Order: sequence, then structure tokens, then C-alpha cells
Amino acid sequence: MSDCGTRAISVIGFIGSVFSPWYKWSGRKNPQNHVCINVATYGPGGRFTMTDRGASALRQTGARFEVGPSMMRWADNQLIIDINEISGPPLINRIQGQIRLIPSAITGVELPLTEDGAHIWRPFAPTARIDVDIDRPGWRWQGDGYFDANFGNRALEEDFSYWTWGRYPTAMGTTCFYDATRCDGTTLAAGYRFNHDGTAETLALPPVAPLRRSLWAIKRATRGDPGCQPRQVLNMLDAPFYSRSAVETQLDGERTTGVHEALDLRRFRSPLLKPMLAVRVPRRARWHFD
Repeated sequence: MSDCGTRAISVIGFIGSVFSPWYKWSGRKNPQNHVCINVATYGPGGRFTMTDRGASALRQTGARFEVGPSMMRWADNQLIIDINEISGPPLINRIQGQIRLIPSAITGVELPLTEDGAHIWRPFAPTARIDVDIDRPGWRWQGDGYFDANFGNRALEEDFSYWTWGRYPTAMGTTCFYDATRCDGTTLAAGYRFNHDGTAETLALPPVAPLRRSLWAIKRATRGDPGCQPRQVLNMLDAPFYSRSAVETQLDGERTTGVHEALDLRRFRSPLLKPMLAVRVPRRARWHFD
């Protein structure tokens, strides 16, 4: 998020694009044949791009993840993201530029999201700075950054029916909450405080605090001090099964604005949703590197 709070950006690299209808229709047998670097910008002139690409578009090394025209790479203790993508309808145009993420530290935390470890959350750099330089008016800015990953060997909708996640910057560093309902009826409720040096500690969880439903009526909640009323301050992504927004809450007496996500996997299971997603997620199976 930008320091002024009016703009934000998210970039997600996929091997096995979990929200791609093309990956679902393929039977999810070859994740390397469904790769993507999803870029979404929020605020004035915001765009969304998510192109499902084939195996010929994937190149990797220990320090680089390249998908077609875009790339993530580690250099000089920074994550450098070069993007060159075409946004989806209704506003079709190019998003090109570079983002640099500078972590304060790298953590060693991993959280299994299921008892058998089939899904893992790995917050690599919960506290970071970002420098955004995109070839559009108003899209050169600095702000608060975050870098994590999720790993899994089963489809999300096989194991989860619903989850919310929130990441909030604080004077101490960063606080994250993960709350989920699994398909077997069990629940996950986890909270971590990450210090600037990368050390982490589990939290005594503050109460769940409801938020207004999204425009697609996704149920939402986060956590905050007793009696506080969290509120959305910037709508980011609103889909029939997914909501991302900037939310203000209060933690240990400190007001903070962070990124909140809610995911309804019961809705995502619907076969009627996949053709709708295909409009926003085009498939480009072939790619040739220069």
C-alpha cells in the first residue's frame, strides 16, 4: 500500500494457478502448464491482469521466477518484480514497470493450514518497504510491503469452505491473522506478531470483529481490540467468491490499516463460476523466449 493510502498493488506468482478455470478444466495434473504472474493495481487508474500460460512460458532458477514477459528475482537482498502484462476486460491495456520489495528481515515461520500439512502458509517477509514504478500517471510511489507464499498439494476447495486473512502494520512490525473453516468442520485460528528483525511470536487472539459484506455479499470479519469496529477504507478486489480490501482496525490500542482478504470456497466450487472467470483469466498456452 502507498504511504498516502490511496493506491495499492498486489502481485501473485502461480505454479498451478489455483483460481484459473483452465487449470481446473485440465484436471490439475500438470501445474507447470498453468503458470501466471497476476498483477492488480488499486486506486486511480487501477487494472487487473491474470493470464494463464503454458509450460513453455516458465523459466526458473534458485533466484528467479519467470513467466512469459514478467519476472520475479532476488538481487541485492531485494525482491525485484518486472511486469509487462495486458489487463483484462473491460479496460484492456498494458501494465508495464518495476516493483522493488525491500524486506526488513526474512522469517523462518511456517504454518500448516491442515493437520496433514497438505497446505502451508509461509510468511517470508511480513515487514518490508516497496518502491513502485509503473508506466502510468501517478504510479510512481513508495509504501508498506509484504511478501508471503502458500504451498499445497490439493485443491483449496477440497479442504476449505471459507477463510479470512489479515496483515496489519504496527509500530513493532507486523501482525497477521489467519482464520479458516475446513470442509471437515474443524477450524483454524492463528495470530502472529512479527518484529522488524524477523522474530515471531504467537498472539493471544483478540476478538473476531465483523465487517460489512462485500459488494458480492461475501461474509467478512477480522480481529481487533474489544469494542473496536473495523471498517473498510479502500475496496480493492471484489469477486463473487473473493474480497480484498484495505481495512482499519485497532490492535493493543493502536489504530492500523492493513490488507484483508475473505475467500468463500463454497461459491468457488460452483461450475457456473468457471466460464465467468475465463473472461477475466485468458489462456495463452504458447510462449517463445527471445
